[in-house]
Amino acid sequence: MQSTAQSSTSSLPVADPTALGLFGLAIGCASLLPVAFGVQAALTPEALRTCAWFCLFFGAGCQFLAGLMSFANKNMLGGTLLTTFSFNWVMNWWSLSELAQGRVPSSAVILAVDVCFLMIFVVMTYAFGFFSRLLFVFLLDIDALYVLRIARELTHANTLALPIALATVALMALALYIAFSLVLTNAAGRALLPIGAPLFQAGALSAAPSRTSEPSAMGADQTQPIRALAA
Repeated sequence: MQSTAQSSTSSLPVADPTALGLFGLAIGCASLLPVAFGVQAALTPEALRTCAWFCLFFGAGCQFLAGLMSFANKNMLGGTLLTTFSFNWVMNWWSLSELAQGRVPSSAVILAVDVCFLMIFVVMTYAFGFFSRLLFVFLLDIDALYVLRIARELTHANTLALPIALATVALMALALYIAFSLVLTNAAGRALLPIGAPLFQAGALSAAPSRTSEPSAMGADQTQPIRALAA
């Protein structure tokens, strides 16, 4: 028997994949935590290779699949965020694999890319503020993570390692909460874990967009659940 939330998505090519991407993100973050907190047992070549494969299959794989499915559902914001971030997880896999073999990736190149990522995510953070306060906080945590990474590279301050690790924990927790909210709403047909109303009010467009070009965010493929989540 289908729930009300499930029946409302019958016109979409695929089910909302956002929870899949967020679960993959959370698992990828979890695999990085021992390294981020400097656990000695996690700094061996075997441990780094293990972490690398979790980053590839869950961090990159789940988000890439979720991103493509979001695009199939005409979800531009969610698809853009998930797909772009998935390739960053591929780079995490490569970096950890290189470290496991005693080769250190170029810090200058990574710094330049981190600055570019920060600019991208600042704009994406503002965009997601039009859909949910919690999604805004989720993106804000990613912004903070990149600011800390850039600051550590510029200042060479090892004291920033702990804030980076804590920001990773927060990112994992937020990803899990939003994913749990989406799957429980889909199952129950009502909001059990609310994600908050929009932070910003969107203005009216000069011309009404077609249905296939309407803006949407992560998890916004399911109209009724998102209305409930925003309540």
